[in-house]
Amino acid sequence: MSLRIAFMGTPDFSCTVLKALLETEHEIVCVYSQPPRKAGRGKSLRPTPVHQLAESNGIPVRTPVSLKSEEAQREFADLNLDVAIVVAYGLLLPKAILDAPKFGCLNLHASLLPRWRGAAPIQRAIMAGDTETGVGIMQMAEGLDTGDVLAELKIPITPLTTAGSLHDELAEAGAVLMVQTISHLGDGSLTPSVQPEEGVTYAKKIDKAEAKINWNLPSDELSCHIRGLSPFPGAYFEVDGTRIKVLNVEHVDASGAPGEVLDDFLTVACGQGALKLTLLQRAGKSPMDTLTFLNGFKLPKGTRLD
Repeated sequence: MSLRIAFMGTPDFSCTVLKALLETEHEIVCVYSQPPRKAGRGKSLRPTPVHQLAESNGIPVRTPVSLKSEEAQREFADLNLDVAIVVAYGLLLPKAILDAPKFGCLNLHASLLPRWRGAAPIQRAIMAGDTETGVGIMQMAEGLDTGDVLAELKIPITPLTTAGSLHDELAEAGAVLMVQTISHLGDGSLTPSVQPEEGVTYAKKIDKAEAKINWNLPSDELSCHIRGLSPFPGAYFEVDGTRIKVLNVEHVDASGAPGEVLDDFLTVACGQGALKLTLLQRAGKSPMDTLTFLNGFKLPKGTRLD
């Protein structure tokens, strides 16, 4: 069955799902995305990644600031949709929007609900030390990520997982899961699962103030923190006023004063244990491995990092 679909999304994560849908027999009749924002040195208006992808495929794009007005809701209802697919859109959907499509609105969420409802589930799962996360397809309801779950796929989090690598893995898995799920709309094979009241956590938006590295933390906790903020905004330390981002680390069996460089390979002592800094980035530079970084920026044994 070919479905009439409105796709609602904004960042690169959403593009992976939209690309997968474009390869199906379904009709994407309209795309909704956040309005263009000023970006770059010239501060010119830049359409979102989803906006650009839709336009390149000849799909009409709407960028309302809100969907609360009667006009916006009437325009949405006039699309005569079978389903709306929502992936990191960034606007709350009023009840009139949720109820307009024949099969309602489906949301792809990057966590195993009810854990990590909210804005930053990928980062928060790593930062909290979770060993597993995933993607879920939710039948949207009023409230923040509270709807029934129609399908779910689990993904492991390893000691080398970063927010960037997990983002890509979840986007690919979510695209496959969404295509599979909508193929069963209306045939009675989807069983909604009510989210349990226990285990609810909220993934608040990442605050840049969280990015400063605290070397007093235990190495395992600090590793999770660093990898959860990689590549953006990037956990950082400072040396003589120079800010250096740490994008990945490895655990090392060593100890010393927190923040002390213990060898010539950028092993740094933490509150407990130590971490080798394996991927770093200075302002205006590309990410570098340890040896490449040290060729241009000396951090000898005994240096104390702030």
